[in-house]
Amino acid sequence: MGHGTEETEIKLRVPDVRTARGILRASGFRVAKRRLFESNTVFDTPELTLRNKASLLRVREAGSKAKLTYKGRPGQSKHKSREELEIEVSDAGAMSAILERIGFHPAFRYEKYRTELQPRGGGGVATLDETPIGVFLELEGPPAWIDRAARKLGFRESDYITDSYGRLYLEWCRERNIGPSDMVFR
Repeated sequence: MGHGTEETEIKLRVPDVRTARGILRASGFRVAKRRLFESNTVFDTPELTLRNKASLLRVREAGSKAKLTYKGRPGQSKHKSREELEIEVSDAGAMSAILERIGFHPAFRYEKYRTELQPRGGGGVATLDETPIGVFLELEGPPAWIDRAARKLGFRESDYITDSYGRLYLEWCRERNIGPSDMVFR
């Protein structure tokens, strides 16, 4: 960990957790990491320099672990593919304070419960994300694996979502005529 990799993923909207668990189990996916609460804070400059470049700087707390992640601008394709640099940090609060001292500020917070699943034989990872705006499956791995796994789970390419949770949240607020704030559980 600590060096850059290319992250390729899609999201798929599912009606609820039970449905998602059922189709994952039926397709041979098994839980690799148990359900865990995640708190994410996206940092940006006051001018939203990173958002405007479609990049992301995030501090994530999940259980007792914390990570600092940078994601570059995604390439254009049916899958979301982008550079990802990630390091574990021992103290999310201190990391956040450092970012603020050097001119970044918390621009958006979002929460979710995430369960990580892997298929028999590997190839990629599925995450079951329970968010305040609905339930999503995320498939991450090589593009061909993503397409095979999505088909096996009963989805078509037209179901692929490549938007971030931030963008999905703004869309969700717009559809409901709600002023956006943070995507957190109330």
